[in-house]
Amino acid sequence: MILRAVLAVALSVPPVTAPPLTTPDGTGPSACPVAVPSRTTCGFLEVPERRDAPGRTIRVGYAVREAPVAGRRPDPVVFMGGGPGAASMPLMGVLSRMFPDRDVIAVEQRGGRHSRPSLGCPEIAQALLGRLRRSPADVADAARRCRARLAEPGVDLRGYATGEIAADVVALRGKLGYASWNLFGVGYSTRVMAQAAAADPEGVRSVVLDSFMPAGTGDAGRALADALARMGVRERFEAVTARLNRSPAAVPATDPLLGRAFTARMSGDDVAAVLAQALRGGEAAAVPAVLDALAEGREEPLGPLADAVGEELMARELGLYHAVRCQDGAPGDISRLFTEKTEKAVCDAWRLPASAPVRVAPEAPVYVLGGRYDPIGPPATARQAAEALPRGRFQEFPGLAHAVFEASACARREIAAFVRDPAGHPVTPCPEVRPLGELHVTAAPYRISRAPWLAAPLAVFALASLAQLAAGALKGRATTAYAGLAGVAFTGLAVQSAAGLAAESATAAAVGVPAVVGAYTWLAGVSGVLTAATLLQRRAWPQIMTCAISGAFLVWWFTWFL
Repeated sequence: MILRAVLAVALSVPPVTAPPLTTPDGTGPSACPVAVPSRTTCGFLEVPERRDAPGRTIRVGYAVREAPVAGRRPDPVVFMGGGPGAASMPLMGVLSRMFPDRDVIAVEQRGGRHSRPSLGCPEIAQALLGRLRRSPADVADAARRCRARLAEPGVDLRGYATGEIAADVVALRGKLGYASWNLFGVGYSTRVMAQAAAADPEGVRSVVLDSFMPAGTGDAGRALADALARMGVRERFEAVTARLNRSPAAVPATDPLLGRAFTARMSGDDVAAVLAQALRGGEAAAVPAVLDALAEGREEPLGPLADAVGEELMARELGLYHAVRCQDGAPGDISRLFTEKTEKAVCDAWRLPASAPVRVAPEAPVYVLGGRYDPIGPPATARQAAEALPRGRFQEFPGLAHAVFEASACARREIAAFVRDPAGHPVTPCPEVRPLGELHVTAAPYRISRAPWLAAPLAVFALASLAQLAAGALKGRATTAYAGLAGVAFTGLAVQSAAGLAAESATAAAVGVPAVVGAYTWLAGVSGVLTAATLLQRRAWPQIMTCAISGAFLVWWFTWFL
C-alpha cells in the first residue's frame, strides 16, 4: 500500500491519505479502459461473488482521479452509473469538472463492462433485435444459452444483485482508506447508493440521488403516460401507438452486432419503449416534434429511434441487467427496454430467487433530484421518497427528464454546492430548459451523421459560392458577387442553426432541423437565380460549372434533404 501525506492549504483540513491504486493481487495500477482525466488511475477491488456463500471471488473495476494538492478536500465523491449495467468511468471528465477540489471515484457495477467477469449476453441482444425484424426470436432460449455460457467459467448469477453491489461500495471505501466520502448515484444506482449509505453510516458524509428509483415503486407504463401528459402530448402518443400497433412501420436500421442494414418492423409498443429510453435529460424537448411527425404519418424519426435501440442494447451488459432485474425488480417495476414480456421470458428461464424490496433511510443528508418529465423515476415518487428520509430534500427540474445532471449545468452546480455544505445547502431553483423552436422533420441530418459524404452537395455548393464571392469582388462583377454572397449566407445560417439544435438536443438533431432552415432556402434560391443570370451574361466554363453546381444542389436540397 502506497501512502502519500498531502498538506492541506486550509488550516482546518487535516492531511489526506491518498488511495492505494493497485489491483487486488498487488501487481500495480492497471491501465484505464476508457479515456479519463489526468491524475486518474484505475484498479480492481476483489470481492466475494456471493457473500452468503464465500469461495469464488470477482473483481470490481474502479477509477480514482486525485485532485490537485492545493485546496484538496479530504472526502471524495464516489459515483456509479445507472442501468443496471451502465458504465461509470466514461463520466469521469464531467465529474472531475464538477468537483475540482475533491478526489473523484467512479466505481463500476460487478458484472459490468469494466469489471471481471463481464456479463455480456449477445444472445439476448440478438433475440431482442429479432423482435424488430419480426423474425422468430425465442428470448427464453437465448437467455438459457447465455446462462449456460456464463456458467462454464463458474459465474453464479445469484451474486449479481443490488445488495451485493451496495456492499462492494462499502468495501471499496475500506480498500482505499478514506475516512468518509460522498455518494452519488443516478437512475438505478440511486438504489445502490442509498443502501450503501444505510449500511455504512459513519463513512458517508452526504448522498446525491439523481432520478431516484426507490425499490418496489412505480409502474413504468403508467409513468411514461403520465410524463407525456405533463408534456401535453399524451393524446398524440396514444393515437400513434394505436396506429402502429395495428400497422407496424417498416424502418431502415442497422444491426449493431453485425454492422448490417436491415428493415425494422416497429409497433406502437416498440415506439413507446424507445421513447421512454429517449426521455433522458434535455432530450425531452424533442419528443413533441417526434410525435407530431408520427401523428402526421411521417415515419422518418423512427430510423434514429430504431438505431438507438441497438445502441442501448450494446451499451449495457445484458447478463448483469437481467440478473439484477430478475432478482430485485418488484412487480409493476417494469423495464421499458422493449416490453415486460421479454423481461419476464428471461426471468422465467433463469429462475433466480426474487428478493423483497429494500427500503432504507440513510442518516447522512440526502439531496434528491428529479426531472419533471422523467418516466423512469417519476418526480412525484422521488419527492415522496425524499420526504420520507430523515435528512432528505428534493428538487424538481422543469423541462428535463431522466439523469438530470447530464443535461443541466445548473443541476451540476447545485450538486456541487450541496456536497460543499450538505447541512446548510439551500435549494436554488433552476430556470426551465428553453423549449425547442419549431422542428422540420427530416431524416437527412441523421443519415449525414452516419455517412458524412452524403453532405458533399452542400460542401461543393458552399465552396462554389465562396469562389463566386471572391471572384466577383476582385473582378467587379456585382451579379457574381451577390450570387456568391447569398450562397455563403445560406450555408452559414443553415449550418449554424443545425449545430445549435444539436447542442441543445441530440435527439432533435437526429430527427430534423430547425424550421427556420427551410426559410433560409430563399437565399439558396436567390443564389441560383443570380448564378443563372451570370451565365446569360458570360458563357464561360466557370459560369457553366457554378450554374450546374447550384442547380444540382437545389435539386438535392428539395428532393433529398427537406
